[in-house]
Amino acid sequence: MVEALRGLGYSPAAAIADLVDNSIAARASAVDIRFVWNGPDSSISITDNGAGMDDQMLDSAMRLGERSPLEQREKGDLGRFGLGLKTASFSQARRLTVASRRDGATCSLRWDLDVLRDDPTGSWSLLEGPSPGSESLLMPLDDMPSGTMVLWEIMDRIVPAGSRDQDFLAVIDRIERHLSMVFHRYLEGRRLVIRINGTAIRPWDPFLRSRPDTWRSGLESFRVNGHGIEMEGFVLPHKDRLSPKEYGEAAGPDGWTSQQGFYVYRNERLLVAGHWLGLGQGRSWTKEEPFRLARIRLDIPNSADEDWKIDIRKSTARPPLEARARLSLFAEDVRQRARKVFAFRGRPERSSGAGPVSPAWHATHLTGGLRYRVDRNHPAVAAVIENAGSLRDDVIAMLRVIEETVPVQQIWLDTAEAKETPRMGFQGVPPEEVQSVMQTVFNNLVNRKGLTQEQARRQLAATEPFDSWPGFVETLQSVTRG
Repeated sequence: MVEALRGLGYSPAAAIADLVDNSIAARASAVDIRFVWNGPDSSISITDNGAGMDDQMLDSAMRLGERSPLEQREKGDLGRFGLGLKTASFSQARRLTVASRRDGATCSLRWDLDVLRDDPTGSWSLLEGPSPGSESLLMPLDDMPSGTMVLWEIMDRIVPAGSRDQDFLAVIDRIERHLSMVFHRYLEGRRLVIRINGTAIRPWDPFLRSRPDTWRSGLESFRVNGHGIEMEGFVLPHKDRLSPKEYGEAAGPDGWTSQQGFYVYRNERLLVAGHWLGLGQGRSWTKEEPFRLARIRLDIPNSADEDWKIDIRKSTARPPLEARARLSLFAEDVRQRARKVFAFRGRPERSSGAGPVSPAWHATHLTGGLRYRVDRNHPAVAAVIENAGSLRDDVIAMLRVIEETVPVQQIWLDTAEAKETPRMGFQGVPPEEVQSVMQTVFNNLVNRKGLTQEQARRQLAATEPFDSWPGFVETLQSVTRG
């Protein structure tokens, strides 16, 4: 049975997060995780300064399912099934030792799966004390007034045959990123410090709440089957508004597209990090590039575990039927706002009195499908057509060639793979080049169209891509051609 439990699907990061849950339940304020590389004899220890356990408490904690999931838990309790310590540990290591100190006394017990496997009687042999030769690994506990240490050895899942120290370091990096995300609200509130080999990890805020250009919906509360639920939507800033360092950090452990969706918290501990929870209008939403900036915080109490189908690993949640319609409606609004920011590169919305912007391109729905056409009435385009004279047909033919060869698929692939967001609206172009183009169009509006300078400025201010450069538009003065 224990060998079967090893296949529950824990990652090393999720397994350690489960142990940190126990430390929080023990009212610990600090958790120290120590990684020791020694080839096949490598080890990981997780030590907290919580209340600790006596002999009887430790014996109970080492037994599988020592508490029923039906029992009512304290409000801040992050456990549920009474299996986390064992299943999380067995998923990564064949030897689990737990030592705990309380009231000046230290006790220690261990499970060794190889001992269980080789016992001819088939008995459940819960062993006392650490494995011979591992006593020194428990020494940090001796200097503490109270606390608990979980020690993993024979880590066949983390250090399989042929592993190198670089592989071990990569595991440490993934664990650090996961813990900084899962417990970020505890770390932000300084209620908990998590150290890895002596260095405190920093919290990762999925919602970039410190930035003024992050859109927030405001908190919304409601009840489902008697349980209070809270949610808040966020649309993160476009890539163009972030520095490369900020953009890389905000992507999260799995990247921008994967991190979109709901973030489900149970007692402020993150369970689900970016998922649309099977919601959607008509069909379930999938993770798509235009919605990569949408993230929604959702808080549920531990009393709602059954309603939300929380699993043993505390990594999945399914909203109850009674909540789905409201969650879908709320999420649809956040998704569409995120889509708009993504499409328009985070440009601030124009005020309602500014009037519509004249686009340079139109999307036309024809019988044969969607077509993109250059707007012939755009000031810069119309000026060329009107002044083309005998070359007018050549200009129209050139526009048709451009329209029929728009590299839509390549643009989509480049954007979806996050290689580089296409530059638009004169972004990255020298100011003198932008001013030169604007001046040419402005001169045409004044000298050939007969608009006043003020009228020409207003038209440019409402025309793509010049609407993004209002400061330049205001400085334009007509230059009469000789």
